[in-house]
Amino acid sequence: MLRLTLGCLLGLELRRVGSEKRMTFGKAGQATLRQWMAENARVCWIEHDEPWTMESELISQLDLPLNLDQNHHKAFHGRLKELRAQARQRGHGSCPSAHRSSG
Repeated sequence: MLRLTLGCLLGLELRRVGSEKRMTFGKAGQATLRQWMAENARVCWIEHDEPWTMESELISQLDLPLNLDQNHHKAFHGRLKELRAQARQRGHGSCPSAHRSSG
């Protein structure tokens, strides 16, 4: 879901491929997203026997605007949810057969 969120925030065009459920940013969009993530994304973690027990606590204590799960109380939640829904709606209007032949 993070790639979907980042792609929507970057304004990449979401396209329907194959079945109506599968969506992608296409080759060019995926390349743009990969490049952006290589330059900007950072990942860290800690080892914990039951990491799911920490999730709610961490989400409530940290500012994690890109996390929609358990984060509905944050100001950006509604806007991000709207951006993702709009991207999906536009993508569902795309024609998968036209995108397959373009490589």
